[in-house]
Amino acid sequence: MAKPQVVVAPVLMSKLSANAPEFYPSGYSSNYTDSYEDGCEDYPTLPEYVQDFLNHLTEQPGSFETEIEQFAETLNGWVTTDDALQELVELIYQQATSIPNFSYMGARLCNYLSHHLTISPQSGNFRQLLLQRCRTEYEVKDQAAKGDEVTRKRFHAFVLFLGELYLNLELIPETDYTSFNFEDLIVSTTENTHESTIKCTSCCQCICKIKGTNGQVTRADILQVGLRELLNALFSNPMDDNLICAVKLLKLTGSVLEDAWKEKGKNDMEEIIQRIENVVLDANCSRDVKQMLLKLVELRSSNWGRVHATSTYREATPENDPNYFMNEPTFYTSDGVPFTAADPDYQEKYQELLEREDFFPDYEENGTDLSGAGDPYLDDIDDEMDPEIEEAYEKFCLESERKRKQ
Repeated sequence: MAKPQVVVAPVLMSKLSANAPEFYPSGYSSNYTDSYEDGCEDYPTLPEYVQDFLNHLTEQPGSFETEIEQFAETLNGWVTTDDALQELVELIYQQATSIPNFSYMGARLCNYLSHHLTISPQSGNFRQLLLQRCRTEYEVKDQAAKGDEVTRKRFHAFVLFLGELYLNLELIPETDYTSFNFEDLIVSTTENTHESTIKCTSCCQCICKIKGTNGQVTRADILQVGLRELLNALFSNPMDDNLICAVKLLKLTGSVLEDAWKEKGKNDMEEIIQRIENVVLDANCSRDVKQMLLKLVELRSSNWGRVHATSTYREATPENDPNYFMNEPTFYTSDGVPFTAADPDYQEKYQELLEREDFFPDYEENGTDLSGAGDPYLDDIDDEMDPEIEEAYEKFCLESERKRKQ
């Protein structure tokens, strides 16, 4: 008898390796800053790193809070020259003015970096260079507002970004800059002494919030003048896209600007509204744009959609609320006289009511019999059914029996 042959299975060599890179499925987004750890072979250049982060914030704005600190720390170790800082400012400015949805995020980013970037060269710190970049666009506002479509579109992006900067850039200065105008302050930022820089931390108040001595947030006059001049440039050239930009800017900053102007007794917003009404009557803009302008006037007439409480909350008491006792229960004395908690003799009468609790000793408050004995009145009730009810019940029983037998 032949011996059975033993078949040896071939040994399969695995190609898996413990040193293989981690696998991520398509669309997976890990923490952005982890992708640029020290030791990475393909470490990006500064423009690549910054642009990648800006694109990341554009796609995932919710990651700002968790990743901005690490981003600023990385920049502090990287941005060490005037040229690098200037390049950083330009990258952020271009992203904020070329991507419409990034203007708000760009303003928040500028605010954070203006407080956390440590480099402060002679040519100006981050805030100063940012404002110089904005000044470049501001100086050509009149030409831009009447330029071709591409020029106007770029100008509108700058206007809205400037509005976001006004609302988001924060500073706690110790120097009063309210006497400067928009252009003078931006020019002076590069001429301030080192002593001035120490006084106000970032040495530039052109676009900022100022915290008052009592802690509330107020805003500097400087940018109010700048935004007003930008609105003048837009309304002076009442083309549809210029007017649409003005509407967007006023929806964004109108309530804040008007509050600031009113505090100083200025009627700038009234003048702006009057100019809008004149545009609606005289300008050759489209009907849809005129409708937008009228809606804006209506919004302003409703206090920009804000609702203020008519009075402060006070705890209700019998002295300040005539309806204080409205929901109190009504009791009755032994003589059948009603009384409530509003009665001056309430305590005395209520005590008397409590003393009468033995009036029905055999019953709880809910009527449950505690004594076990039957109630004489209830025992006298005839348990027999009404004749008509009894007849109907008998018919029902007979009918049910008949159906059961079928």
